[in-house]
Amino acid sequence: MLREISLKNDSLRAIKHLPAQEGSYQDYPKEIHPALIKAFREKGFERLYTHQYSSWETLQQGKNVVVVTPTASGKTLCYNLPVLDSILKNPSARALYLFPTKALANDQRAELDETIKLLSEEIRIFTYDGDTPQDARKAIRARGHIVLTNPDMLHAGILPHHTKWIKLFENLKYIVIDELHNYRGIFGSHLANVLRRLKRIAQFYGSSPQFVLCTATIANPLEMAEKMIEAPVALIDNNGAPRGEKYILFYTPPVVNRFLGIRRSYVNEARRVASLFLKNNLQTIVFAQSRLITEVLVTYLKEDIEKTIKDEGLIRGYRGGYLPLKRREIEKGLREGKILGVVSTNALELGIDIGTLDVAVLAGYPGTIASTWQRTGRAGRKTGMSAAVLVASSSPLDQFIVNHPDYFFSKSPEKALINPDNLSILINHVECAAFELPFRDGEKFGTVEIGEILKFLEEDQLVHHSKDKWYWTSEAYPADGISLRSISSDNFVVVDATERTKAIAEVDFTSALTTLHPKAIYICEGERYFVEELDYEQRKAYVKKTDVDYYTDAIDYTKIKILDIFDKKRLDRFDTAHGEVHVATQVVGFKKIKFHTMENVGAGDLSLPQNEMHTTSYWLTVPASILQALPFSSEQKINGLYGLAYILHHVSPLFLMCDLHDIGASIGDNSTGESVPPKDMLAKIEPLHGTPFYFEMDFEPNIFIYDNYPGGIGLSPSLFDLEKRLLETCLKTIAACPCQDGCPSCVGPTAESGEQAKEVAVDILSRLLE
Repeated sequence: MLREISLKNDSLRAIKHLPAQEGSYQDYPKEIHPALIKAFREKGFERLYTHQYSSWETLQQGKNVVVVTPTASGKTLCYNLPVLDSILKNPSARALYLFPTKALANDQRAELDETIKLLSEEIRIFTYDGDTPQDARKAIRARGHIVLTNPDMLHAGILPHHTKWIKLFENLKYIVIDELHNYRGIFGSHLANVLRRLKRIAQFYGSSPQFVLCTATIANPLEMAEKMIEAPVALIDNNGAPRGEKYILFYTPPVVNRFLGIRRSYVNEARRVASLFLKNNLQTIVFAQSRLITEVLVTYLKEDIEKTIKDEGLIRGYRGGYLPLKRREIEKGLREGKILGVVSTNALELGIDIGTLDVAVLAGYPGTIASTWQRTGRAGRKTGMSAAVLVASSSPLDQFIVNHPDYFFSKSPEKALINPDNLSILINHVECAAFELPFRDGEKFGTVEIGEILKFLEEDQLVHHSKDKWYWTSEAYPADGISLRSISSDNFVVVDATERTKAIAEVDFTSALTTLHPKAIYICEGERYFVEELDYEQRKAYVKKTDVDYYTDAIDYTKIKILDIFDKKRLDRFDTAHGEVHVATQVVGFKKIKFHTMENVGAGDLSLPQNEMHTTSYWLTVPASILQALPFSSEQKINGLYGLAYILHHVSPLFLMCDLHDIGASIGDNSTGESVPPKDMLAKIEPLHGTPFYFEMDFEPNIFIYDNYPGGIGLSPSLFDLEKRLLETCLKTIAACPCQDGCPSCVGPTAESGEQAKEVAVDILSRLLE
């Protein structure tokens, strides 16, 4: 069906057939408790897959393990088996399970409950999160064999109150961290510090727990796991799970305006593709990139499928923000086949049990290859045929993936990166650790010397040194003010003033100036709000509901100054480096972008306070000789640099497993250190200052890709290590784009990058890579 539609307009870019795969098995080891083997056999697990067996063997040797296998390959058994076995043999043993979301914790709880019902011995498991009633918490602390929680609750609800959890910490045998690939960037850097605190408290109570980590396929599972727990880890990746036959299709919306490179809306195309399968009665899941698009697609698909009253409820939405009972009802409806189609955000990407579906449609590339495999794995679990269709948006990342399927289907190139020693994050957790237990002189926090940090905290009157220990003296409760999802706890509150004032959201400090500036359109749960006022001092933004057909995109002017060069390389015709930089960003205006067509329909000027930070950056230097040799005017050369910065910014996440907003891009002059203003500001600035520096003969541009967080989160060294590969990927992406002059899929729309931007960017890249 899809082939017929796409033949007319060359939309289908790849069809990959994955043949069915037999399972690879081993018998249960003899030393496992017989009651447990009997229970698992009753559940239908006659034998172990090879990776489950290897995991058991390695854990019995006292090692930590990281299990790397695809979705639905039975990773859960890799930790449930040793944990339940140790509790059956020693009823005082305890285990702590960490999941990134409450929904996943609840799902795993249901899985454990089923197994425990089949055992005669009593094993008590509890979920401990923000929804746990106060009166139940005491019983959990005293009696729980297995406690299922999330990093946020461990950080703020368990570790600071460790004296109430003595039973758990004294007997802690296993710590399970599921979906490890989710803990990257800021969240992962925080979690590594939370685990430093956890290990410190466990050691205080005399226990030395083993870690079992599970992750989807990434390029550096072992390095990531060892950095996370700061201990040696054994890699288990011999997947023995069977797999049904599967087809994976890459589909790109047809171009409707070749000159501007405008394609049909990927949301409408995802609707068409999903409707094809749904009308053939195939149970389908559609993944959307945001809550807004989830709701839009639910509306569209209900119109297409629920034609009569009898069909009502066949199509459902699923996302964060829905009440837990509603989510459980949808999960059950999917398992029982009563729901034909579901549209979800990434909430259903993780291992929640929704049974076996026939088709997965991805509306837009999820941003990482790991997430894409997780989502496609939602269709067709063990046997039978299934299909997955990736409908690409017009972003450069999406277009690169669908036009280079070999890149996607070969070994995962993505590294999950964390930086636990980011100074802002580290200081926050040293405060929390000092609150939990005094530090001894010379004691390290994980692998870090913290004497200087403790002296700094003493100056702030937060700790006090007495005899040979550092004691927490402040009345503040540090964990309360630290969010694991951001570096700064200095957030802005969004206040809805439409009828009566109420807080509807919180936005972190760095995003606030670009998303909550006056006249911005702020989107929350699909509702659009007009920002009436930004109270910078009080950290509040006052908004009112509105019904407009556009959103706003801030124009910011970023000035970068190099403070320290960590490393530098000469790559034939150009230099690359990474180091510490000072970034000063000021929001100077905004554009109005129309939904779906992405047209620029207006603009406005702003003058907001400057935001400054020290961070880490990667940069490449285009030699002045190459720039001068280009057969273009000075203005066109600058346009080409804007285009090059745009494509570098958009392609970098391919290798980093980060979101686009985790990194920033800017252009500066290698000799003077001055920064080039954004395209939208050039016309206003040029007449005032005569000939700008970037039109001079000796202008040698640096293109910076910097970590968009104070202190950096470890992204820039990885870009530096890529050497020429990053530029080669940029060149391939531009070459595969059918537009004439530049578009959102390559060097940015002509209106943003300027005339000839595409041609100049290609020329620069070709000369650099000669």
